[in-house]
Amino acid sequence: MSLEFGAAIPFVHHLGFTLERFEDGESTLHFAPRPEHRNSFHVTHGGAVMTFLDVVMATAARSVQQDSGVVTIEMKTSFMRPAPALPSAALVGRGRLLHRTRTMAFVEGSLFDPEGRLCAQSTGTFKYVPRAQQSVPTD
Repeated sequence: MSLEFGAAIPFVHHLGFTLERFEDGESTLHFAPRPEHRNSFHVTHGGAVMTFLDVVMATAARSVQQDSGVVTIEMKTSFMRPAPALPSAALVGRGRLLHRTRTMAFVEGSLFDPEGRLCAQSTGTFKYVPRAQQSVPTD
């Protein structure tokens, strides 16, 4: 299992998120939704969109304190337009750390379709936590 996010995250691995930027309070990730990530309207399911934005924001928060983990305290998401579910064209998520304290991070995340149009926007609050010592499972 890949540690490109700085931790083994089986659900992120399963969904196929990939990391492009992870520094200075910013993150950029990609998500190419597969058919099983669609809703009944044949666009990316809102739960998959929210999971993606949660990871986008958490990654931005962790980018300034990579030796810690973060847990989501709260998150709000607004959906502006459907996010297409095309495996050949990845969605792009961008996260930005807005403010942090010693233990908390306040972050925003945006999801764009392959044409660069804003599909969804989130804000979230995350708590920094010590990284648990875990063995990495081998698949």
